[in-house]
Amino acid sequence: MQIKYFIGIDEAGRGPLAGPVAVGVLKVPVDFDWSLIPGVGDSKQVSAKKRAEIFKRAKQLKKEGKIDFVVIQMSAKHIDTHGIARSISLAIKRAIVTLNLNPKNCFIKLDGSLRAPAQFSQETIIKGDSKELVIGLASILAKETRDTYMMRAAKKFPGYELDVHKGYGTKRHRELIGKNGLTDIHRTSYCQNRSLWGKV
Repeated sequence: MQIKYFIGIDEAGRGPLAGPVAVGVLKVPVDFDWSLIPGVGDSKQVSAKKRAEIFKRAKQLKKEGKIDFVVIQMSAKHIDTHGIARSISLAIKRAIVTLNLNPKNCFIKLDGSLRAPAQFSQETIIKGDSKELVIGLASILAKETRDTYMMRAAKKFPGYELDVHKGYGTKRHRELIGKNGLTDIHRTSYCQNRSLWGKV
């Protein structure tokens, strides 16, 4: 087997109370010149401004045919119905189909506890988003895509400040849930402990 491409996979939004989980899957040639997209690293350690710049650059490189990527989002409803692990697994499978990845010429690198379908050669790396650039960029792509979704959701559901906390279970978010109840994009399976919600 001759490896021609490295594939990076990471997710954003495993733990929030609201919004989708986003899975970024990135395909780069094994000899990809990373100086073409400087500043890549763990999305949690890169500033919002820098993430936006990197995302814009990644889209340009995709347009030029130098890299390829897709971000698949699974809804709160899907997470409630099937669980977070199955939702992420399905997103990975859908991304692999979308990118038409070939097990014969790809090697997949995944963050944390993620796994790809068994027919692919792969390695799961703890804190891979800060150790492997291909995972780090997948992480940024996933987070930027999910954050954009949550910014739009904030306009649809103005009583929850979703643009601030992006759906995570901050004290303020829990207070607003206590005041306003749940929306269509809240994960009801994550929101069952009513003692967490602040009462107004």
